[in-house]
Amino acid sequence: MNPSTAQARVLVDELIRNDVRHVVLSPGSRNAPLSFALHEAAAAGRLTLHVRVDERTAGFLALGLARGGGHVTAVTCTSGTAVANLHPAMMEARHARVPVIALTADRPVELYRTGASQTVDQQRVFGLDTLQFPIAERRDGQNGLWRSLVCRAVATAEAEGPVHVNVPFREPLVPDRDADWPEALDGRPFDMPWTRAAPRTTTSLHPADHLGPRTLVVVGDTGHRPADQDVAELAERAGWPVVAEPTGHGLRHGTLLLNAGDLPEHLTPQAVVVVGRATLSRGVLKLIARTPVVHVLSDDLDWPDPRFAATHASTGLVLGEHEVDHDWLTAWQHADKAVADVVDDLLAREPWPTGPHVARDVVAALPPGANLYLGSSNPVRDVDLVAEPRRDVTTFANRGVAGIDGSVSTAAGIALTRGPTYALIGDLTFLHDANGLLIGPHEPRPDLTIVVLNDDGGGIFALLEQGAPEHGHAFERVFGTPHGVDLAALCAAHHVRHTEARTPEELRRALGRPDGVSVVEIRAERHELRDLHTRLKAAVSTASH
Repeated sequence: MNPSTAQARVLVDELIRNDVRHVVLSPGSRNAPLSFALHEAAAAGRLTLHVRVDERTAGFLALGLARGGGHVTAVTCTSGTAVANLHPAMMEARHARVPVIALTADRPVELYRTGASQTVDQQRVFGLDTLQFPIAERRDGQNGLWRSLVCRAVATAEAEGPVHVNVPFREPLVPDRDADWPEALDGRPFDMPWTRAAPRTTTSLHPADHLGPRTLVVVGDTGHRPADQDVAELAERAGWPVVAEPTGHGLRHGTLLLNAGDLPEHLTPQAVVVVGRATLSRGVLKLIARTPVVHVLSDDLDWPDPRFAATHASTGLVLGEHEVDHDWLTAWQHADKAVADVVDDLLAREPWPTGPHVARDVVAALPPGANLYLGSSNPVRDVDLVAEPRRDVTTFANRGVAGIDGSVSTAAGIALTRGPTYALIGDLTFLHDANGLLIGPHEPRPDLTIVVLNDDGGGIFALLEQGAPEHGHAFERVFGTPHGVDLAALCAAHHVRHTEARTPEELRRALGRPDGVSVVEIRAERHELRDLHTRLKAAVSTASH
């Protein structure tokens, strides 16, 4: 047996022993030893292999598999620019603490600085410490080393998020018929990991005596570590209202209240408890910045605090004898109901479809137990502003870095691990990951319905400063970026079902149980979007005062 084949087989076997059940593979020459070993393991039913020809798509598919399944997932590719194409997914995984292992093949060290093809320095290419495998040699004493390194990689991913494992392979890169090797390559008995690493946790509970009865809880993105239940129990006992991003649960229109302008005095908190990364809403960030007491709950020493407003940080809170102001919670609930009436009335008078219409209708139409992925840009914000929260729907979004990259692939990964899934994304987000529709005939296929709100360009920029009328001379070309792509033809090229929904009824009918991959397109205009949001915020501000 040649050294590269021996090392690859041991590496794959130890990943499986460490409960890695999904691996995404992008084909190449230098990672051929891993490709053969993974194919062999998949054929034996030991893991599920997913093959994607685009490394960026492969990276986000692995991210979705890890998010949906809650377990460490690996993605492997060849050397050179292939590795760089994993970078966007690894950035998202790093900031959202999703357990993804990037298993990159490399050229041996003697080819560095020689001008050899597809050879670059891959150390710390993702900004992470690189777990570097030694080059395999035909000698004994390596089996335990290889297996120990795999255990370290998996344990680190479980505790901290993404890990970069770099494996240089010398030729030959394909298996030979010789089974001879200087030492036994077996793992531990009974398919156990080489090293069983117990989770290491640190807990810091802070007394809540600095948090008075007029406290507001803000729930942002918590990555793959949901904290909803603990937060809900804490808030209920304390009598604190909860404002949550779509991946959490709180008041229906809490975010819209905070985005409509300054809060009236009877709704202004004296303290804020922040859970996760609350970066979706400018109104929420402004409130945090001007509140005198801000307590961040995080198990990370790099606690989220983009406005540098945190006065306290801990992993949890201890509520002792605590004064409850029932009028405080009631005031927020009444304001939330008043805003709901205003939103419903305004949208009823507005021609369908707009982004808020579609966000409201998609969330309302989902069956109980559904999985929903929200693309960055306007869809996640529209759901945040107007949709009725559903505790019977599990919502996902790539909020670690909040890019539009890889949304189709992330949603596919969630569907492959959690079952039928829906995605709501914009047209540019869809086009940015159109390769996510490219699934080979031998690959596991997700049950995924993708709703695309197509307003022919970057609608979100119309809501930002650059969308103001004084910038109209430059807006359409450099921000609006119309594309004119025929999405039906694009889907046909990928043998993906396409439906256009022109009415709310057609949309509801299209949201039956997902069966394979399908796309539901809704065409909308974005030129009136800024005016709609201005009127919405004005109506909400009036209703809450």
